[in-house]
Amino acid sequence: MLRKIDHTKMGRSNLGWLQSIFHFSFAEYYNPANINFGVLRVINDDLIASQTGFGTHPHRDMEIISYVVDGELTHADSMGNQRSITRGEVQYMSAGTGVLHSEYNYGKNTLRMLQIWIIPDERGYTPNYGDYRFNWDDRHNKWLHMVSNKDGDAPIRINQDVNFYSLELSQDNEINFPVKKGRQAYLVQIEGTSNINGNSLTARDGLEIVEEDITIHAVETSHFIVIEMSTEIE
Repeated sequence: MLRKIDHTKMGRSNLGWLQSIFHFSFAEYYNPANINFGVLRVINDDLIASQTGFGTHPHRDMEIISYVVDGELTHADSMGNQRSITRGEVQYMSAGTGVLHSEYNYGKNTLRMLQIWIIPDERGYTPNYGDYRFNWDDRHNKWLHMVSNKDGDAPIRINQDVNFYSLELSQDNEINFPVKKGRQAYLVQIEGTSNINGNSLTARDGLEIVEEDITIHAVETSHFIVIEMSTEIE
């Protein structure tokens, strides 16, 4: 089963310094029929103006993944971490029993990032932070496995049965992605346009995929992220 989510019909917010598209209910956008997809709770497609950002604020009991599309993201937290990442790189934070952090764009250009929240498999983990500077070419016309569960083999491992993949697919190329029985995935067309099993996607569209293999055809060079998980919330 596939369901396309048109980005023009998603929740939106414009605070001047921050412009956001919400794939799921968040902040002032509330839709009781659109709270989550499995353990995937949040995907916010954020544009953050230069020299602005999110001031220090708390989180707990959530696995938070930030994926930079353009620009530079600087993270600081109450565990003493302060790190910056750029295009195609990832930072992750297990909020666990509670952590304070901030996220800023100290660069000259607008920052575009995907903020993704995953419901953990248990509450009360010890807070943790990390980041990974993936080589951009490692996702060129092939799937780059970025995130897995604690027993998986991805460079980033979090407290839930999920897998994150990214891909840059050149124009007119095709690639498959299998979604087995008992599994589902959420795809974001980050950049470009594509056709996936007869569905036309443009930049910022989403696609729910349940127990169905997909074939992606890049109408123009395209950039994707896929979050694959169980059909059950653990």
